[in-house]
Amino acid sequence: MITRPGAGPLRRLVVLRHAKSAWPVGVPDHERPLAPRGRRDAPAAGRALAEADCLPDLAVCSTAVRARQTWELASAQWGTPPPVRHDRRVYAADVPELLDVVREVPDRVGTLLLVGHNPGLEELVLDLAGDALDDALDAVRTKFPTSAIAFLSWRGETWASLAPGTALLTDMIVARGQKKA
Repeated sequence: MITRPGAGPLRRLVVLRHAKSAWPVGVPDHERPLAPRGRRDAPAAGRALAEADCLPDLAVCSTAVRARQTWELASAQWGTPPPVRHDRRVYAADVPELLDVVREVPDRVGTLLLVGHNPGLEELVLDLAGDALDDALDAVRTKFPTSAIAFLSWRGETWASLAPGTALLTDMIVARGQKKA
């Protein structure tokens, strides 16, 4: 069966950069935990996804401690978190590696959450977005900070058919938690 670009069901790729991490002396980069601000911001990211009515069917998360902690705190904000797949390839990945990971997602998944790191995530969003609503593309180009969430929509029969320039960037937000008084 041959499909044309834009054919198929609506799919959403939600890209979440891990929350703010700590820099403890002597701790390898992969093992760095969240900083206090990150522990506040990660639950805010989970609430933001719920408020946007954009809860995933599946999450793919970097194996880095800060990404796993972001996932755990964000998904704890939902009644029943979806399955998560921790994938070492997401750690320090560039766009081709991230696309390989995304293209392996089962076709039954309508909304995928990808939790990882910059610069790869920012570059992935810019690569996939053929167009954007409002100023979302300019916002990503300006800065994709910790706890940033990009919402991409596209139509396709399979995740394997996702290609550069085929998605619509519908929004980019930065989730921030409140400091305790």
